[in-house]
Amino acid sequence: MELSEKIALVTGGSSGIGRAISKLFAREGAKVVIGDIHPGNTVDEINREGGISMFVKADVRVSEEAKRLVDTAIREYGRLDIVCNDAGIELIQRLVETTEDEWNKVLDTNLKGVFLVSKYALPHFIEQKGGVVVNVASQLGIVGAERWGAYCASKAGVIQLTKVMALEYSKYNIRANCVCPGAIETPMVDRELNLEHDRNMARKIMISQHPIGRLGTPEEIAQAVLFLASGRSSFVTGAALVADGGYTIL
Repeated sequence: MELSEKIALVTGGSSGIGRAISKLFAREGAKVVIGDIHPGNTVDEINREGGISMFVKADVRVSEEAKRLVDTAIREYGRLDIVCNDAGIELIQRLVETTEDEWNKVLDTNLKGVFLVSKYALPHFIEQKGGVVVNVASQLGIVGAERWGAYCASKAGVIQLTKVMALEYSKYNIRANCVCPGAIETPMVDRELNLEHDRNMARKIMISQHPIGRLGTPEEIAQAVLFLASGRSSFVTGAALVADGGYTIL
């Protein structure tokens, strides 16, 4: 029980990687607050398995909603120990075809959302003299990819924001790290493949970009997040843990 008695907040916890993180956190003993715009069935699954969790509808792009999300977690459980910022969206489009509204939506969700939720959680961490932030970035925050301009920019921003958090708040016993997944078997990857003329060929190409020879699973990324959220990584802060099946070494 790596997270016994801990209170964890996970944004984007209703599907994909966030769902796997929420379920793993609960199995490891944490009480989990899921913040998302859609409830999904994650809370029901956790509670059926004997865990403790709750859902809070929140749009992390909106300051008032991000604050309400953090405040609700603290009000319901008395404290907050872990924040995992996973909420994110993709946009697969060339730069000149990207509208300002589309750009803003991606950056606001993927980067501003991390800033806002962390901004409201950090004062509580400071007050209680400890806490952990784990942000979900991407291998595309490290390397570029055609048609992923807004997404790459947002995830590179998450990596740098994580480093700044670590620098500013280490003196308060607060650690901040991020995980950089490769292509993972999630609805996001499904949407990407569905845009291609030949889905099967596109999937083969995607797999070929990962030397490990396959795509990753949400559960594998959840294990990486668990490491950074737990005491096993007590000397790790400001790190970008790459879990991409070798994508960035090609």
